[in-house]
Amino acid sequence: MSKILVVEDSKTQREMIANLLESNHFEVMTAKNGVEAISQAEVLRPDLAILDIVMPEMNGYELCRKLRDNPETWNINIIMCSTKFTKVDRYWGYRQGANAYIGKPFLPEELVNTVNELLRIS
Repeated sequence: MSKILVVEDSKTQREMIANLLESNHFEVMTAKNGVEAISQAEVLRPDLAILDIVMPEMNGYELCRKLRDNPETWNINIIMCSTKFTKVDRYWGYRQGANAYIGKPFLPEELVNTVNELLRIS
């Protein structure tokens, strides 16, 4: 079973995404900020991380860079998922190392399909 780390400061959004993924048979762990996410990623080694961008302490772009620069976490698939969805936002997300970028609000199947595609699950 693939492990997914959901990093989202909004408890409602975090729980909604976690429930969606769990209902699609993924093992889900959550973090409410980037600092917490780095610790969890190093220990739990998720296959994929879904990162919000606008968070306290460390934004999603910075978190993405830190995950990519860390020898323990560099290979985690990363989806940026944010209300910040301009061309510049998406460009910057990919520049930081994201594998995919989804705007909020999103359709549940869009997120699940993107996760499956990155994890190559049919």
